[in-house]
Amino acid sequence: MSAPLNFAGSIRISADPLTVYGVVSDVTRTGEWSPTCRECWWDEDHGARTGAWFTGLNVTSEREWKTRSQVVVADPGVAFGWSVGPGRVVWTYRMEPSGDGTLLSESWEFTTEGQAYFAERFGDHAADQVAVRSAAAREDIPATLAALKRIIEQ
Repeated sequence: MSAPLNFAGSIRISADPLTVYGVVSDVTRTGEWSPTCRECWWDEDHGARTGAWFTGLNVTSEREWKTRSQVVVADPGVAFGWSVGPGRVVWTYRMEPSGDGTLLSESWEFTTEGQAYFAERFGDHAADQVAVRSAAAREDIPATLAALKRIIEQ
């Protein structure tokens, strides 16, 4: 197993951290800003709290798939994150006050457990699949952050 793979990006948004948190923690709006995730919904109406579960529908030109995720951090105005699988990939948004706005950071961690799952699922093609997911994170995070800025500031 290799070490976790990580990627992150940040953008400054002209809104306070609680406002930014209110948008990013509403997973039902994810399709508005994500290049890959078309929609999400709370399982059993849980809402944005640690331990809550939600399902997401992802679409690329090659395939369509659903994921089930669990919220791992829900700290209003500070951080919102979830674990896909859970335990395979962790996505986190962090908000820091920045002048009269917020520095919003988005991070992606492809865990060693997630890579082991890919090795089991994809066999000899696992490294290629890991590379595809890594490239997607590197492309999608800046696009997601730019879309969130546009949505929140409008």
